[in-house]
Order: sequence, then C-alpha cells, then structure tokens
Amino acid sequence: MRRSLTLYGLTFSLPLLIWQLLFFVFPLVFLVALSFWTVKNFRMQADLDTVNWATMYGRSVFWQAYGTTLAMASAASVLVSILAFPCSYAIAFKLSETARRWAIFLMVIPFFTSYLVRVYSWQIFLSDAGIINVMLGWIGLGPFGLLNTVGATIVGYLTLTYPLVVLLQLFSLVFIDRTLIEAAHNLRCGRLRTVFAVIIPSARVGLVIAALFAFILSFGDFVSPIYLGGGDPTTLSILITDTTKSGQQWPRAAVIALTMIATLLFVAFVAVRFAYKGRSK
Repeated sequence: MRRSLTLYGLTFSLPLLIWQLLFFVFPLVFLVALSFWTVKNFRMQADLDTVNWATMYGRSVFWQAYGTTLAMASAASVLVSILAFPCSYAIAFKLSETARRWAIFLMVIPFFTSYLVRVYSWQIFLSDAGIINVMLGWIGLGPFGLLNTVGATIVGYLTLTYPLVVLLQLFSLVFIDRTLIEAAHNLRCGRLRTVFAVIIPSARVGLVIAALFAFILSFGDFVSPIYLGGGDPTTLSILITDTTKSGQQWPRAAVIALTMIATLLFVAFVAVRFAYKGRSK
C-alpha cells in the first residue's frame, strides 16, 4: 500500500531532515569540495585540483597510518566483543529482572563522566610509577613500560566501547526465544554448545552491530592514541592533526577524513549485510 504524504507527517519529520542536512550532508559536501582546494603561501584557494589526493595517497606514512588504524580498531572491536559477551550473557540469562535493571544502570554510569577523564585515570594506572607497576613491585616484578604503547591504546579503546557493547549485546540477548534454548537442552546440547549453536546465531544482529559500533568509535578515536599511546604509532586521527599543523594543509586533512568516512561506510555496509543475511527468508 502506498502511503500518502500528509502535512502532519512532514511536520514531524522536518526536524530530522533539517538536522541531517545541517550536520551531515552540508559538512560532507563542503569536505569533498575542500579536498580539491590548494594551499599557497599559507592561504587556501578554491581550485579544482586533485593534487591533494595524489600527494596523500602517494605517501607511505598515510598508508602506514591507515593500516595501523584499521588493525587496531579491528583488534579492539573483536577483543571488546569477546570480553563483553560473558557479561551481557550473565545479565540476560542469570540475573533476575530487578538485578538486570541495576546492571543496566551500572553500565550507563560510565557515560556520566568524560571519556578524557577516564583516559587520564588510566595514565595513573599504567605509568612507570603507577598503581599496576607498584603492585607488581610488591612481588618483585617490573617496572614495565605500560604507558605509551599499543596495548595502552587498546585499553583506551576498551574503556570507550565496553559499556556500549555490553548494552547492545544485552538488548539482543534478552529477546531470544527461550523455547529454542529449552529445545536445545532437550536434545542433550550442553551449555557451551547451546551458546554457539543457538544463542549466538539468534543474537547475530545485535552482536554484529555492537562490534560495528566498537570499530567505528575506535577507528576515529583521537584521545587514546595520543594520551595512552603517546602518538606512536601514528593513526589517521593523529595524522589529520599533524597535517593541519603543517602549513595549514586543511585540504589534505580533508582527504584523510574522507578516506576514513569511506572506510567506515564500507565496513558498516558489509557488517549490516552480514548481520541481516538470510533474515528476510
């Protein structure tokens, strides 16, 4: 059935349309146009030139940063999905309704504080004279260089994404048909086999979407690579900052940003297609 457009429907959909145009479409169009401008004598000129694309794609530092960012974001999304699943599983299937509400509330609390503040707190734990090295010193170990490493950056990514991934996984797990689990048990499936044969396939959409959000947040994060990773290795977000500071090269920074957007759109398309594969059959 065809739905006719009404003034009532247009009125309530107009704010969303305006929001998308002002804060997504227009900035994206401007970013595309900016990538074809040139900088001469520290001044940008509205030229239609592909020199910025050729320059950035011709530099090895760009591809190194791209590979590093892609690898670290992928590792963080896989790791946080694995670590979050036992928590979301326990909340969904082991807790009572009241306890589940309290658990959800506790997962929301980290969003009350600034992500930057949480990253600064990790510096206290990971520094050479930090809490972790002090505790290791009690048993005669360390100190270890935990700060300004790739591992510290991954810890920052987990800090950013873990509560959100648990919530997204949880919302998918709680809507699983419990009769499927009972049927698996009646067929003498153990708990572990039931998880992999019934629960994970049934919650595939939520699990994939949660991992996708973790990848998106990690891929574009700037705080953890700088304050926990020490800026080494260079990620795309750091490269954007360095590019803008180097001769006011905003057009080249636009090239990096557009590459990141294109990558995220591609990953999101593949992930959503995989998540909903076979759902319409």
